[in-house]
Amino acid sequence: MTQLFYASTLFGAMTLGTAINEGRFGPHRGRRILLVSNNAAIPEITPSLDQAPGFAALRSHFDEVWSWNDIVAPLHPSDWKARIIEVPMLGRLLRSHLSLDEGPDELVLESIAVPPARTIAGLIKDCPITVYSDGLMSYGPTRDPLPQEISGRITRLLHLDLVPGLSPLLLSEYGVPAGTLPDQAFLEVIAQAERLARGTEGLPKGQPIILGQYLSALDIVTQDEEAGLHADMLRGLAARGFRDALFKPHPAGGRRHAQQLRETARELGVTLTVVGEAVPAESCFAALRPKMVVGCFSTALITARKQFGLPVATVGGGLVLERLAPYENSNRIPVTITDALLPRLSPDGSLEEPPPVDLQALVSAVGYCMQSGSHPGLREQASAYVQANDTARYFKRQRLAALELIPTSAQESSTLGKLRRRLSKALS
Repeated sequence: MTQLFYASTLFGAMTLGTAINEGRFGPHRGRRILLVSNNAAIPEITPSLDQAPGFAALRSHFDEVWSWNDIVAPLHPSDWKARIIEVPMLGRLLRSHLSLDEGPDELVLESIAVPPARTIAGLIKDCPITVYSDGLMSYGPTRDPLPQEISGRITRLLHLDLVPGLSPLLLSEYGVPAGTLPDQAFLEVIAQAERLARGTEGLPKGQPIILGQYLSALDIVTQDEEAGLHADMLRGLAARGFRDALFKPHPAGGRRHAQQLRETARELGVTLTVVGEAVPAESCFAALRPKMVVGCFSTALITARKQFGLPVATVGGGLVLERLAPYENSNRIPVTITDALLPRLSPDGSLEEPPPVDLQALVSAVGYCMQSGSHPGLREQASAYVQANDTARYFKRQRLAALELIPTSAQESSTLGKLRRRLSKALS
């Protein structure tokens, strides 16, 4: 039996390691091949996940490791996809390159709706597909419709139970069953990775950690605004009395964020230590036990709180919710979850708990508004939520009107006109 796995992040690879350890892929018989992809904006200067120190704990799970970047070079893996006329030829070439013969017997992918995963699924045909989630996006709807040739082969979705009680929307329109991976098994993989990598060796313990992302690279905010968010996180920590802090850059975020945050640290008199880009945030949580973890909407905020019991806070959720475009942007569900669930840190150091919310109802309503055509069964729930709650933060009025969940402007004007005429008659 030959199983072909694909991963683009160390967090995703650790999720795969957890699933393998739990026997979700059966006994190790035949070949297990890992295809890794570096999807950073400039992958040539960003370490791939298999170059990260923590990958040593996962290497033994696979017989072979191949680079998708090397296969498609000089093209970028997130941009390139085969033209329809090229698919048969390139599919044969890929099978030959990996010595797959008529295999594989199973294809295991993350982020199935977009390249590179969707590209690989289109080239490797005639085998069942397992999809695994490496973060909060599993709770959101499938980003783009999948062709029957791909959707009809997906047999299951594996995901970490990051938000207990919340059901994944991902692939549910295709009837794909979801299965959770146990927290303890995931923590054991993280602990092993840290023991072998020693990536946090020499770093100070008990200090707060700021989690970097790469929002400006995704055109969600500008570079200056992203630097401003990081600065506000540090200001909030300083206002709470912290004189030391760690900054954990996103592996794909580049070095600019750390350089800019150092300037803010000097202004505030805070000692800032920058963690290596290749060190997983979860390894920092396990080894350093930070007193607080602050970020925007990183999945690591949820793992810090749920799996490590650490205090967490968010900064910038409102700005990101406002800027995300189009409305169906797949980051909308992760930022909605973290914004609605976690305390919000202000630059003055104050922490504000979010208003009480029915998170499942909110996520279902937002998910329906993102992909109403794929989830018509959620319309009634979405309508009920919109009618009963303030929609200003998580919904766009134009989107609600287009879906007829609220009156359109014309309808509002007509209704207001009728009320005015009735009032005029009553007073005359």
